[in-house]
Amino acid sequence: MTSKNGDLSPEEKIEQIRQRKKEGIDIPLNNQVQGKKNSTLFEDVVLLHSALPELDYDKIDLTTTFLKAKFSAPIIIDSMTGGTDEATIINKRLGHIAEKYGLGMGLGSQRAGLRSEKLVESYSVARTNAPNAFLIANIGGAQLAEGLTKEEVFRIIKMIDANALAIHLNPLQELIQPEGEPKFAGVLKKIQDLIEAVDIPVIVKEVGSGISDRVAVKLEQVGTHCINVAGSGGTSWAGIEKIRADNVNDYIKGELGKLFWDWGIPTALSIIMTSQVVKIPIIASGGLRNGMEIAKSIVLGANMSAMAYPFLKKASESEENLDEFTQLVIAQLKSTMFLVGSGNIESLKNTRYILKENLASMLNDYELRRDSQ
Repeated sequence: MTSKNGDLSPEEKIEQIRQRKKEGIDIPLNNQVQGKKNSTLFEDVVLLHSALPELDYDKIDLTTTFLKAKFSAPIIIDSMTGGTDEATIINKRLGHIAEKYGLGMGLGSQRAGLRSEKLVESYSVARTNAPNAFLIANIGGAQLAEGLTKEEVFRIIKMIDANALAIHLNPLQELIQPEGEPKFAGVLKKIQDLIEAVDIPVIVKEVGSGISDRVAVKLEQVGTHCINVAGSGGTSWAGIEKIRADNVNDYIKGELGKLFWDWGIPTALSIIMTSQVVKIPIIASGGLRNGMEIAKSIVLGANMSAMAYPFLKKASESEENLDEFTQLVIAQLKSTMFLVGSGNIESLKNTRYILKENLASMLNDYELRRDSQ
């Protein structure tokens, strides 16, 4: 029960988290929460066609090595969900696909699993169905700032026998979320301390607003092993939280969500900016929707790609639809490589391309300003 001072009881806090996780699935599946006026800018990346690819389609090799692990394709099912019954079903299906096709998989924020043993299975089911896949545990930077302990982080890692740990940075989401905690003072030092404490690679990721070059440099300096840019142009978490705020009649949060719906660095721009200034691996995510965009992200400088919403949508339908979609994405990537004459991922990284219109202009303007400072 709720205490007299208005604080939630432990049971109510768990139910609040469970409901928030459920809404995190239902809202993007049932509402239009993609970018409105912005885009990933992948449409401004033109790969040059090769009329003489000089290779056979069936011989194209998609395998790659990332954080000392081998993947059948440079694809990660990005961090999405957990902490609710619906998530258990979805993560079970996603885990099975990750195992079947040799892909990576991230879990949604696992704080719910710390609050209740009943919610642990919604995360651990991924490892049950993907005993050999590369699984990525997930915690929030805001939760680190508010005092999430190293012991709790170790429990999160153990929960899925994780191969890597992702720390997500979501200042915009925390700002708009009705029960959000926009407290990020000291997060960088917390990240550094955690990197030194755990014995698996640490990935720092955004959730849809992108990573700038300056932030990327700071993250590399404290020992981050990999950056997931998660740029803008795909699912808007400001949009999701605006809907949640409207549902509880929170006028200020709702209006903030409306204003910042398209806030962020477009994914293609974020990949270029970060890959030029750091030596650690880059994961491209944020609005990727097909295998051609995966190819473009690697050409621009990413080492791996990650997709969330498309996998969530298909996993919510059926495992058959999810399997068919996965096969399609792999075929799209392989076909793009064939048409540019790249027989493997290393060759793809050296593919020639042209930047047009908005992306070329934004990149040029930014570089001129940076050089003048």
